[in-house]
Amino acid sequence: MASQEIETLAAALARLPGLGPRSARRAVLWLVKRRETALVQLVGALAAVQESLVECSTCGNVDTRDPCGICVDPRRDRRSLCVVEDVADLWALDRAKLFTGRYHVLGGRLSALEGVRPEDLTITQLIDRVAAGGIDEVVLAMNATLEGQTTAHYIAERLEGYPVRITQLAHGLPVGGELDYLDEGTLAQALRARRPVG
Repeated sequence: MASQEIETLAAALARLPGLGPRSARRAVLWLVKRRETALVQLVGALAAVQESLVECSTCGNVDTRDPCGICVDPRRDRRSLCVVEDVADLWALDRAKLFTGRYHVLGGRLSALEGVRPEDLTITQLIDRVAAGGIDEVVLAMNATLEGQTTAHYIAERLEGYPVRITQLAHGLPVGGELDYLDEGTLAQALRARRPVG
């Protein structure tokens, strides 16, 4: 048996997404064996982030400064705003380097089952950003779930009176996907979103 401190560290790591108890124990063992290099660096990095981590008051991103690096980047297109459910979605889209505008994080999605209402999300702040002007397009980048699409529909309705173009991410067949491996929902969406060839 390991000491209580090591077990506590393993239990803390096991709460991370993608790590179970066994993977967490293996990670702790690896860190302990490399305590002078990896463990010291990890502890330092965690302490530095813990001290300086903030939520951007403009978009809701997580960064070490407020406003975040994306919001203050002068190369970003101020006229395009991409609305996402969570910070993880923002990071995934930004990693792809295909969207050059700015973001707005809702902090979740509408869900009657989970009791998440419009006032629980940052929808009012989104409307305020659009009402302030200077935004030509709002991209609704919600997940392709029932709750995500309900959230997108609700936001689109709230933005109807503003002079902005409202777009949504396309859904359908993944690149390299084979039809016989796809679920019915993906196939239905691909058929509904079909377009002319050529």
